[in-house]
Amino acid sequence: MRILHFNQRDDGGAGRAMLRLHQGLRADKIESSAFVQVKTSDDEFIFTPDGALGKLSAKLKLSEHISHLPLRLYKQRTSGAFSPPFALQSFTDIVHKLNPDIVHLHWINHGFLDLKALQAFQKPIVWTLHDMWPFTGGCHYSSTCDRYKHTCGACTVLGSTKEKDLSHYIWKRKNKHWKDLSMSIVAPSTWMANCARESSLFRNVPVQQISNGLDMNQYRPIDKQSARQLLNLPQNKYLLLFGAANIEDTRKGLHLLLPALKQLHESELNDKIELLVFGATSFQQMQEAEFPINSLGRFADNLSLSLVYSAADVFIAPSLEDNLPNTLVESLACGTPTVAFNIGGIPDIIDHQQNGYLATPFEPSSLAEGIKWILQSPDKQFLHEAARQKAEQSFSLTAQTKHYQRLYESILSGMPA
Repeated sequence: MRILHFNQRDDGGAGRAMLRLHQGLRADKIESSAFVQVKTSDDEFIFTPDGALGKLSAKLKLSEHISHLPLRLYKQRTSGAFSPPFALQSFTDIVHKLNPDIVHLHWINHGFLDLKALQAFQKPIVWTLHDMWPFTGGCHYSSTCDRYKHTCGACTVLGSTKEKDLSHYIWKRKNKHWKDLSMSIVAPSTWMANCARESSLFRNVPVQQISNGLDMNQYRPIDKQSARQLLNLPQNKYLLLFGAANIEDTRKGLHLLLPALKQLHESELNDKIELLVFGATSFQQMQEAEFPINSLGRFADNLSLSLVYSAADVFIAPSLEDNLPNTLVESLACGTPTVAFNIGGIPDIIDHQQNGYLATPFEPSSLAEGIKWILQSPDKQFLHEAARQKAEQSFSLTAQTKHYQRLYESILSGMPA
């Protein structure tokens, strides 16, 4: 069985999820390969566009810039992510050359893959939903808008009041090109699966839920004292961990985390707390929290990330919308309890007051209460063990790989999954 994955890059949230699945399949003797615009790993079965034009386009982000040109017409658009589906290349030659049994799509935006290419592939398609884009008129998360259940238009992300705006045009193109595809949809979270089933584009397409997986030998608890010593972190403080790839995105919820931290600063825990931040987090913005900040920058390898999660007392994810965040699952696998709002796919990960705390959306005071609840828990060992147990039971890479193999086999045999 040959599987060819498409993802715009092999890092970032969707890229890491794709890379893990790809490597899990290969470990199970499945001929898996992947095609990306931007490659950061050394995996020999992940390919990038050939030729000078493809390499120059990737380096200068030409496809991304060109695909986003229509957005200049919408001067009132919000900070929410919106991706027009226009691309310079279709990669049908790659599909015909590698001749996979199944094409597995992941995150194909930033001008990576044109809509018309999917029909030209002439292969069964599996599409894993890393956000809502595949069934919307272009937004990646719809917030309170439910127009994706109908035909899109008057897009709130675009700041548009016109029914026949760019979002409606994109929806029509998707409806045209999706209609006759042999396609199966996979959602990592229960919430995303339900959204897809309710959408006008996917309501007649098979949708099932398969959680993203982690290698539990790579992400594992490390002795907290040792982890802090290796990272040169204080041993006698509560360390609150926070990180995001794009902190400027309002959806990540920094504007709600900061008042929660302010409440903690005014509590009896004031002099016992320090912050631990990683990723592309704005150090300047975090200064408003008034706690000492340990800024660790970016980490690419699994061991370093395991050290960071293990060093923390609690991981905080104040997202307003989210699917199945890798960071929350990684934290649980390292035995570190988590706090997040009770939204989206988060309840699939956090069992309230068992391995973490589900805060009331979107109340900073509830977020602060959840952090305090974990820090002051009389049985922290139970929380750490419950976190690890949840990860092993629900998010192992082995289980995810087996689920996908059964799906692939059912598609090729013509039998329902």
